[in-house]
Amino acid sequence: QPPTGFWDPAGFCSDGDAQEFYRRRCVEIKHGRVSMLACLGYIVPEYFKFPGYCSMTSGIKFADIGTGLSALLKVPAVGWIQWVFFCGYMELFAAYQDPDLMPGKLSSRFVVGLTTIKSNNLSGWVFGPFGVPNAPSIADPELRKKKLNAEIANGRLAMMAIIGMFF
Repeated sequence: QPPTGFWDPAGFCSDGDAQEFYRRRCVEIKHGRVSMLACLGYIVPEYFKFPGYCSMTSGIKFADIGTGLSALLKVPAVGWIQWVFFCGYMELFAAYQDPDLMPGKLSSRFVVGLTTIKSNNLSGWVFGPFGVPNAPSIADPELRKKKLNAEIANGRLAMMAIIGMFF
């Protein structure tokens, strides 16, 4: 990847295991995407807050919730439980990394009784550019490679940025 090329200072890929490299690339892309969203979650509330209540029973308005790590203690536990279940659902079913697809190319899957059901109607929707289900992929191979490299680079930057925003 430009400008540094292949960079592995810790030697994680020195054994040449393709499956382990695939797993690490999937994890890198996923962490980069989460970090990009986390950076937005840190910056946007400085300028915009949703109107209304985050929790009507506790009387907590969105305007009362601070930004950054201070928000962790303001959101009720039920809200965090909802968030954990949503993330688990996305990870397991709605935005699943199919081992047959390239790293970062997510698809949906339908599971019944711990068995994945392969069906065009119920599962197997592949997310295209910008997360649009079943959207066509970028046709030009050079442009696609450039965009994917930009996503990896921006994800790496976002991972460092969100850690820097903590302090």
